[in-house]
Amino acid sequence: FDYYVMSLSWSAAWCALEGDARDDPQCDDGRELTFILHGLWPQYEDGWPSFCRTGERDPSRTQTAAMADIMGGAGLAFYQWKKHGRCTGLSADGYFRTARDAFGRIEIPDLFAGVDRPLTLPASVIEEAFLEANPGLARDQITITCKDGLIQEARICLTRDLAPRRCGQDVIRDCRLTDAVLEPVR
Repeated sequence: FDYYVMSLSWSAAWCALEGDARDDPQCDDGRELTFILHGLWPQYEDGWPSFCRTGERDPSRTQTAAMADIMGGAGLAFYQWKKHGRCTGLSADGYFRTARDAFGRIEIPDLFAGVDRPLTLPASVIEEAFLEANPGLARDQITITCKDGLIQEARICLTRDLAPRRCGQDVIRDCRLTDAVLEPVR
């Protein structure tokens, strides 16, 4: 693969769209999750691999549980390993270590922790907040996505060494909504 896409999911939006219906623990009140690591995805310049075969062992429950602090839950960690991690050529431990390292290199803007009611705003405001909090990040290295009118994800493109890089054309799906909703932190 050529580079990574790190997907940071707005936890409250995922809960509103899917997690609440599943009674997922990520959505429990009091978790105070903002942008969580949805996944670290290997990417080609055009397209991406998924559900690859590997000789590596699947992660243990202990390994996936250890990712819950940044991924919201062990289930997501295991699924991301199955769909994307196996395609990196890394072991499960190596993939999770790389994902944690990538997540640690991006500053989640502090202002998101204070969202206590639904906010209607242009999706570009979310991108601007990330750019301001991460001076080494450029506009062509991040994209904000929406789903059903909600701010869904911040996707950041990274080299295999985890430095920000330009996103490929198939990754850029900038949400152009001027009235996107940022769900409140739970």
